Amino acid sequence: MKREELGDLAAFLSVVEERSFTRAAARLGTSQSALSHTVRRLEERLGLRLLTRTTRRVEPTDAGDRLAQTLRPAFGTISDQIAALSEFRDKPAGTVRISTSAYAARSIIWPAIEKLLPVYPDLNVELNIDQKLTDIVAERYDAGVRLGEQVDKDMIATRIGPDIRMAVVGAPAYFQTRAIPRTPHDLLQHDCINLRLPTLGGLYIWEFEKDGRPLNARVEGRLVFNDAAIMVEATINGHGLACIPEDQILEHVKQGRLQRVLLDWCPPFPGYHLYYPSRRQHSPAFKVVMEALRYPPKTGA
Repeated sequence: MKREELGDLAAFLSVVEERSFTRAAARLGTSQSALSHTVRRLEERLGLRLLTRTTRRVEPTDAGDRLAQTLRPAFGTISDQIAALSEFRDKPAGTVRISTSAYAARSIIWPAIEKLLPVYPDLNVELNIDQKLTDIVAERYDAGVRLGEQVDKDMIATRIGPDIRMAVVGAPAYFQTRAIPRTPHDLLQHDCINLRLPTLGGLYIWEFEKDGRPLNARVEGRLVFNDAAIMVEATINGHGLACIPEDQILEHVKQGRLQRVLLDWCPPFPGYHLYYPSRRQHSPAFKVVMEALRYPPKTGA
């Protein structure tokens, strides 16, 4: 295969992955017109139409989709093997891309990464903050971060944080006019602040368990948010009860701004894990990042 033919295939795959000539051109560092010419040249050479262009989106044809499925693992393998060559350097180098939630990035990942930067000057890290469950294979991330119970079974998962416990809280002023709930069933008599989930857009169902017996509660209230920080603020201001990860409200409880209820109904569950495809060969740079994030840390780390 000629060098330009390989480049044409890589350009085509970028357009398919971005679903846009504009975004693909920015990613490749070229112009939109040059990229369009490259793809047309590939289509003419193959005698096949590979892409369907509309005013809003670019979609692969059946032939284009099959070609993309063939190219994606092949280019992925090449990329992995090139990254693995960094093991011959004195220190690991290269870029590690991770898809994560904002909270995990702020509380777990960034503190560990910040310590690595002075030690590994050629290490680059990209954190993509995304509340959705990103397909890390299709988006070509090295890894993603999810709660342990959300990791797909075909992925390898490494624990990077402690167990998490949810907390049902309300402001002391709120409980001056409302009875303290003793069981999740009592929540039906309360104003509850709902969380809109980023995946399918549904509302988070409050999950409880006691003596091995799970109980899910669909709560109601006047407020719905898709961000925990504003939920905490609204709860402190007395607008209802909220169900929030424990470590985000402990200081507020300590200072008396919030009061916990249903404590015996909120057992811990698996915390954040770094997950990645089992078939991928990882670079030394990725291994350094993974070891820095591993929980609990190794003795002396």
